[in-house]
Amino acid sequence: MARTILVVDDEPTLREALVDALEADGFRVVSAADGREALLRFRADRPDLVLLDLMLPELSGIEVCRIIRAESGVPIVMLTAKDSELDKVVGLELGADDYVTKPFSLRELSARIRALFRRSEQAIAVEGPPAVVDLGAVQADLAGHRLLRDGVVVPLKPKAFELLAFLIRHPGQVFTRDQLLEHVWGYDYGGETRTVDVHVHWLRSRIEVDPAHPAFIHTVRGVGYVFRRPA
Repeated sequence: MARTILVVDDEPTLREALVDALEADGFRVVSAADGREALLRFRADRPDLVLLDLMLPELSGIEVCRIIRAESGVPIVMLTAKDSELDKVVGLELGADDYVTKPFSLRELSARIRALFRRSEQAIAVEGPPAVVDLGAVQADLAGHRLLRDGVVVPLKPKAFELLAFLIRHPGQVFTRDQLLEHVWGYDYGGETRTVDVHVHWLRSRIEVDPAHPAFIHTVRGVGYVFRRPA
């Protein structure tokens, strides 16, 4: 069964080009021209991935991203004409899994979409019995790809959990930001190592009792990050 992608962009020419290209790649595609329509289509069609323009009428792409992420862990790729690091970071902080700056190559976009789907499948296809790692206040269910607090799921974007799971599986090993981008995101982010910092900030706010003095995910100054259990 073909995966469904929701394309949200207020530029008719680009929106139609994206729909045509993705359908040619074998995807089922639905589209919306503004933020409010995007939420209606998302709730009606339950897409497997959302391509979301940052600048939208009615409701901004940032706000749509925030609402969708509160309702679902579906992968979100932000489309933006802005080349500002701040815009990208805000989108990532609100739950987007990736971003593409206009103008972009349709071939590159298709490759990123397929990479997101592959990683999603790999996260689900966990071998062996469920592994639940106790992190004190919360528990990381590596098999279920979820974070729990007293048995209740803690909202956490999929990419942030993948980063947490990767670090947990390599305790005591220091990784540079570039290495984490390669292992977790799976492709070159063009030097945007700030992406890793944003996701670490997200994780610390969820798993650490005192995020300012982390007990699990430590910064190695001038290098990157390492996962360690408290002594």
